[in-house]
Amino acid sequence: MSALAYVLAKRQLPVSGSDLRSTHITQRLEAVGAHIFSRQEASNLELFQPHQERETVSVLVTGTTETATKDNHKFSVALGTLPVNETLPQVICSTAIAHSNSEYAAAYEKGCPIFHRSDVLAALIKDYQSIAVAGTHGKTTTSSLIGYMLLKAGLDPTIIVGGEVDAWEGNARLGDSGYLVAEADESDGSLTKHYPNIGIVTNIELDHPDHYQTLDDVVKTFQIFETQCDILIGCLDCETVSTQLTPAITYSLNPKKGADYTVTNLSSDADGTTAQVWERGTCLGQIRITIPGNHNLSNALAAVAVGRKLGLEFAVIADGLLTFAGAKRRFEDRGHCNGITFIDDYAHHPSEIAATLEAARSKVDGKTVSRVVAIFQPHRYSRTATFLKEFATCFQNADCVILTDIYSAGEINLYNINGETLAQEVNNYHAQVMYEPSLSTLTEVLQGILQPGDLVLFLGAGNLNQIIPQVIARYPGN
Repeated sequence: MSALAYVLAKRQLPVSGSDLRSTHITQRLEAVGAHIFSRQEASNLELFQPHQERETVSVLVTGTTETATKDNHKFSVALGTLPVNETLPQVICSTAIAHSNSEYAAAYEKGCPIFHRSDVLAALIKDYQSIAVAGTHGKTTTSSLIGYMLLKAGLDPTIIVGGEVDAWEGNARLGDSGYLVAEADESDGSLTKHYPNIGIVTNIELDHPDHYQTLDDVVKTFQIFETQCDILIGCLDCETVSTQLTPAITYSLNPKKGADYTVTNLSSDADGTTAQVWERGTCLGQIRITIPGNHNLSNALAAVAVGRKLGLEFAVIADGLLTFAGAKRRFEDRGHCNGITFIDDYAHHPSEIAATLEAARSKVDGKTVSRVVAIFQPHRYSRTATFLKEFATCFQNADCVILTDIYSAGEINLYNINGETLAQEVNNYHAQVMYEPSLSTLTEVLQGILQPGDLVLFLGAGNLNQIIPQVIARYPGN
């Protein structure tokens, strides 16, 4: 929501919004002219009173994304214009906002036109030469990589992603060109509203059992998205993509897959990954990325495919990939003290956790890094219950696993499950598992567990990452 608000405000549309507290996100919006309330109340709508001969009125938007809930607050924003003599604001909400939300309820009672967050994104996608990145995993990194690559190439894109990137100081930027790079979310089915020029599908798995009953339901959403893309780029390393979709351009880390773009001579070290890139049988040259893991090499290969489709020279593409530092909460280095490295990562699905821990394992050298410690906060009761067996076996690359209680994300616990249930399952497959439900207690406990040489990963889409500064502060000199 905040990314959309930023782009619209930069496009000189009147934008208003509210949050439960001031954050760097709301401050950035205020800096570009947005009006931010310090509360979420129905009275906020009083700003939008009828005025005679007023040519435009602000549009109240209420919503959050799953990413926003990591800060344990709901974000709402208002944007748009209406014709002369219209007096009601257009209200934009996301799936995360319940109808009982006071602002939403007031807007509904007043008869305000109400739209979904995805309607705004869909309108922007139609307004640009658009590149929409979809997939169960890797959307934020892939869209950020593509956006950064185009920025470095001088194409000045507009960018809307689900994570913050230092290169544009947030989760969005407004460019002067006709290009838009956007992260397209499938979690609530709204992916089917988008009609991009280029669509990318990184992979397809069941990740949101609160919305989808089966993997087939997820596939149907992506198949509709495929028909609405002028060109679809897909990853053949995902069996579901390779068998259920027919992308016009393909990529794979396995040369035997016969993809349009592939790699050979992979070489990974503690500082990144290097590989030779091939385009339909012709060697383009070498790329190097500093973000760890083969899953990120795959994301980079998707960026290569996009860059080449847009006519970029390979050297320009490779330069952009080399200097991309990553998005926040995607293997983000949060600090070092007492010989311990602290990493923040958004991984919250078993496949994501396994990939992140594999990347972490590649950094173990027995000298500066000797042990991988995974601290995981399960996200949503429905996801934890649905993937209980998969969660139990995804921590194999961690030397020590610490689990907290489940971050509900507003769900009601209909599954009679908690973090201890998951800890018991993980304990069946892992020798060193600990359950510490309280984050405040966990902060104290970690001081007695962590030791020099540890690579500590705080995993999850909830608010676990908020304790990282407190944990670091407990060590002398911090």
